[in-house]
Amino acid sequence: MSGHRLETERFPLVGAFGLYTVAFLALAWPWLSGAVEIPYDAASQFYPQLAFLARSFATGQSPFWTPNIFAGWPQIADPQSLIFSPFHVIVALLVPNPSPRLADGMVFALLYAGGAGVIMFFRDRGWHAGGALVAALAFAFGGSAASRIQHVGQIESLVFLPLALWMLARALERSSWRAGAGAGVFGAFIALGRNQVALIEIYVLTAYVLWHWLDGSGPASRIAASVKPLAAGALAGALIVTVPVTLTALLAIHSNRPDIGFSFAAGGSLHPANLLMLVFADIYGAGDFNRDLWGPPGFAWHDAFGPTGLAVAQNVGQIYAGALAAVVVIGFGMLRGLLWARDIRLFTCAMGLTLLYALGKYTPAFHLIYAVLPGVTFYRRPADATFVFCALLAVIAGYLVHRFLTDTLPARKRWQRGAEIAIAVALAGIAFGLACWVGVLQSAALPILWGIGFAAAAAATLVLARRLASRGALTAAALLAAFSVADLGWNNAPDESTGLKPAQYEALRPDTGDETVALLKAKLTAAATPDRRDRVELIGVAYHWPNIGLVHDFDHLFGHNPLRLENFQRATNASDTVAGVDQRKFTPLMSSYRSVLENLFGVRFIAIGAPIERIDPSLKPGDLDFIARTKDAYVYENPRALSRVMLATEWRKADFGAMIRDGAWPDVDPRRTVLLEEAPAAAPAVAAVGTARIAHYRNTDIGIEVDAPGGGFLVLNDIWHPWWRASIDGKPTEILKANVLFRAVVVPPGKHAVRFAFHPFAGAFAELKGLLSARRP
Repeated sequence: MSGHRLETERFPLVGAFGLYTVAFLALAWPWLSGAVEIPYDAASQFYPQLAFLARSFATGQSPFWTPNIFAGWPQIADPQSLIFSPFHVIVALLVPNPSPRLADGMVFALLYAGGAGVIMFFRDRGWHAGGALVAALAFAFGGSAASRIQHVGQIESLVFLPLALWMLARALERSSWRAGAGAGVFGAFIALGRNQVALIEIYVLTAYVLWHWLDGSGPASRIAASVKPLAAGALAGALIVTVPVTLTALLAIHSNRPDIGFSFAAGGSLHPANLLMLVFADIYGAGDFNRDLWGPPGFAWHDAFGPTGLAVAQNVGQIYAGALAAVVVIGFGMLRGLLWARDIRLFTCAMGLTLLYALGKYTPAFHLIYAVLPGVTFYRRPADATFVFCALLAVIAGYLVHRFLTDTLPARKRWQRGAEIAIAVALAGIAFGLACWVGVLQSAALPILWGIGFAAAAAATLVLARRLASRGALTAAALLAAFSVADLGWNNAPDESTGLKPAQYEALRPDTGDETVALLKAKLTAAATPDRRDRVELIGVAYHWPNIGLVHDFDHLFGHNPLRLENFQRATNASDTVAGVDQRKFTPLMSSYRSVLENLFGVRFIAIGAPIERIDPSLKPGDLDFIARTKDAYVYENPRALSRVMLATEWRKADFGAMIRDGAWPDVDPRRTVLLEEAPAAAPAVAAVGTARIAHYRNTDIGIEVDAPGGGFLVLNDIWHPWWRASIDGKPTEILKANVLFRAVVVPPGKHAVRFAFHPFAGAFAELKGLLSARRP
C-alpha cells in the first residue's frame, strides 16, 4: 500500500489547498451564504442540541441532563447530544445563542476537514494532486455526505475517517508513536459518534492495520514495529472514548432500543436499483421538488414491482459521487483491473464489504455480518454503510485519476474498448428500461441524458487534464476541480432533503417572533406558581418542532430522538418524533388527554397541527379549553394539569408493570396519595397537609422547600432515573420510583430543604458495580 511515494513527487501543499478551498467554498456557498439551510434532522435534532448546550454554558448550568424533552433526559449518555463533540462544545462555549446558519457552517467546516485529510493522505503517498482534489471533493460533496448531510452525527463520524487513515498510515509506515497517538485521537472522534457509520469505520481502520501486517514479506517485523504506535493510539483513544461509550451502553440497557432485531434492521437496506444513482444522479426524482419519487421505496416502484418492505427515506439511495468517479472506476478500475492494484486493494475490498453491508437483506452477507460482527445488532439501517462506501469510492476514484494522470495505466486492449461502450449502453438501457416499465419515461429521460452527458464530459476532461499535467500537477488539478464543482454543484445541488429556505425554520431562532412560540411562552409564564413548571405537547406542527423546547427552554413531553427510556416509552408509546399528528399514540395507561398520567406529567398546554378531536375522539366538550388558532397550530389548555412538585400524605402499593400493561390506575387522588412498588422505610402515618415549592430548578440541580407538619412524601413529577441523587437538609436520602415513572422522597415532619442532583458518573459507576456483582456466580 505504499504507492508511488517519493518526496520529490509530493505536490505543493499550499497550491493544492488553495484550489481545494476555492472549490469547496463554491460548492458550499448556497448554505454558507444563507440562501438555504440544512433541513430535517439537522434542524430538528442537532441544532436544538447545540442551542441547549450553548444556553446551558451561558447560564452556568450543566448540560448533562435536560428537562426540556421526554419529561427529562440524560443528555450526557445520548450520542445525539453533541456533549462529546469537541468542535460543538468549543462553539457552544463561545457563542451563547448560536443560529441555525452557524450550525450549518460547522457542518461544512467538518466536511472541509475531512476533505483535507484526503488530500494529506494522497500527498503522503505521492499520488497526483489532481487525484487528491477529485477524491476530496467527491468525499465532501458526493454520495451520502451530500444527500444525507442532515445526519450531523454521522457526518461528524465520517469526516474523521480520512484524518485517522492519514495518521494511521504514518504511524505504521514510520513506526511513529506520535502519529499513532494522532490516529488514536481521530479514531476516538469517530467512535464518539456512537453510530453505525462510526462502527463500520472502526472496522475499516482495523482492517487497515491487519492489511499492513500481512501485505508483503516479514509480517513479524511489521507487527513488532507497529506495537509502539498502536499502543499510543489505543491509549489516546481509550482516554477519550471510555466514559462516553460506557454511559451510552448503560443508557441502552434502560432504553427502548437495547438492540435491533434482524427483520427490523433489514427494512433499512439499500435497494440494489439505487446503485444506478452512481451514474444517473437523480434518475428517480428523490431530490427534485417537481417530480414524484418513482424508484424504491416509492409508490410507483411498489405498483410496478411489488412491495419492497423498506422503511427508509427517499434520499437514502442518493449516492452520486460524481461523473469522474463513475468513469474511472468502471473504465480504469473494473475493466483494466486497477481495483486490484496493490496500492488500493484494501480499499476495494473494504468498499465491496461495505456495499454488501448496505444492501442488507438483498444479499446473504448481511445476515452473516449481523450474526457475527459485534455492535451491528445495535443499529437499524444497514443502508447507513453508504456513508463509508461512498468515502472509499472517492479515495479509489482519486487513486485511479492519479494513475491516469501519471500515465501508469495498463495499456487498453481491444476488448476493453468494446466493453466500455457495452457497459455504457447497458447502463443507459437499464435506466430507460426501468423508466418505461414504471411508466415515467417522460420525467426520467432528462436525468438519464444528463448522466450520459456528464459521463462524456468527465471522459473529455480527463483527457485534457492529462495533456495539461505536463505543465504542472496543479494545472491539471485545477481543471479537474473545476469540473467537479460544475458536476457536483449541478447534480448534488441543494434539494428538498439537503437545503430549504431559512424562513421555514423561523421558530428555531432564539429570538424568534413565531406566534405559537410566543403564545406558549407567555401562557407558561402567566401560569407559573411556586409549585408549578408546566409542560407542553407539540404535536404535528412541523418536522423541526419536537425538540424546540431545547432552544426556547420550555418542557415538551415528547421530542425527536430514536432513543427513549424504556419505561417512558412503554407508558406513553412515544414515537421517535411527533412531527405528524398521526405520531401521537395512546396507551392503556395514558389512553386520553383526560388520563391521570397526562395530568401528572403536568401537560398544561397542547399545540397541535389539527383539531385535537382528530387524535383523541374520546374528549368531551369542556375537557380541554381552546385558547387560540395560530398559523401553525390549534392551542389548548388542560385545566387538570398537576403541579411539578406535590406533598403527598399517604402511600399505596402498586404493581407498575401491571399498570402499564392494563392501564388500571387505582382510585386515589395523586395530590394526596403516592403509588409505590415497595413499602418505604419509616413511612409516615396519615399526616397533616403541607406544602412544597420550587426554590430553584436547573438542569441538573433542583431545590425544593417543603413544609410538612406531619411528614409525607415529596413527589417530583420528573422522570425517575438511577443517576439522580437526593438529600434532605444536606443528608442523603433514597429516591423512590413513584406513580410509575416519577420521583419521590420520604420527608420527616417539619420544614426542610430537599435537593435533587444529577450525578451521572457516580450513578454509572454504581450501576456498573451492580451489573458486575449480579454476574458473579
